Amino acid sequence: MAGAHHSKPRDWALALPLAAFFALFFVAPLGLLVAISFETERQMTGTLGLAQYAAFLTDGLNLAVLRDTLLVGAKATLLCLLFGYPLAWLSTRVAARWQAVLIFLVVLPIVTSVVVRTFAWIVILGRHGIVNEAILALGLSAQPLKLLFSETGVVIVLAQVQMPLMVLPLITTLQRIDPNLESASQALGAGAWRTFFKVTLPLSLPGIIAGTILTYTASVTAFVTQSLIGGSRLLYMPMMIFQQAMDLQNWPFAAAVSVIFMISVLLIVAMLVALSRSRAARLYG
Repeated sequence: MAGAHHSKPRDWALALPLAAFFALFFVAPLGLLVAISFETERQMTGTLGLAQYAAFLTDGLNLAVLRDTLLVGAKATLLCLLFGYPLAWLSTRVAARWQAVLIFLVVLPIVTSVVVRTFAWIVILGRHGIVNEAILALGLSAQPLKLLFSETGVVIVLAQVQMPLMVLPLITTLQRIDPNLESASQALGAGAWRTFFKVTLPLSLPGIIAGTILTYTASVTAFVTQSLIGGSRLLYMPMMIFQQAMDLQNWPFAAAVSVIFMISVLLIVAMLVALSRSRAARLYG
C-alpha cells in the first residue's frame, strides 16, 4: 500500500515535461490568439470588444467562404471514404505479403512532400494534362475540362493527399473484427452483402469515425493544396486568415476569423464523436 501511495507522485512527475511543453507551445499561443481577437482596433490599442466577430458574422461573403471551406472538406472526406473503405477492406482479406504491399502503397504518399504532390497534380489536371488528354482521346468531351482552379480539382487533390488518414484507421478497425462473426452470419443464411451491411460495416464504424475526423480536419486546413489547386479564384478560410494577417496586417480580424473557424471545425468533430458514441451504445448496449 505504501509503495502504491509513493508511485502516484512519480507518475505525475513523468508527465510534467509534456504538460509544460503543451502549455507553453499550444495553450499559451491559443490564449494569445483569443485575446488578440477581442481587440477592436487594427493597431491593437488595448480596447476590447466583439467588433471583429461582428464584422465577420455580418458579412455574407465571409460566411460564404466559411461555408465553402467546411463543404469542400466534407466532399473530400466523403471521396476518401468511398475509395478508402474498399482498399482497407481488401488489405485485410489478402495474404500477408500483399497486405504489406498495400499498406506500403497507402503510407508512401505520407513520406512525400505535400507541395511536391500538389505540383504534380497541377500537371495532371491541367488543360493539357494526363486526365484531359485521356478524356479527349476517349471522346468523352469535345474540349478539355476545367479541372484546375476549380472546386472539383481541389476535392480530388485533397482526397488523394489525405487518403492515408482515412485508410489506416479503417485497416486497424477491420483487422480487429472477429472473422467468426462473418462466418456465423453466412452460416445462418445471410448473403455476402447482408453480412457486410449487418456485421462488418457497423463494427467498423469506430474506424470510419476516426478516419473521418482525421481526414476532415486535415482537409479544411490544407492551406497549400487549397491555394495551389484553387488558385486566386477560390478563397477558403486558411487563405483568408493568411491574407488578413500577412497582406493586410489586420491581426485582430485574422485572429477572430481563426477562432470562428476553429470553433466551427470543433463543433463538427464533436457531432461526429457524439454520433460514434450513440452508435456504439446501440451496438454494445
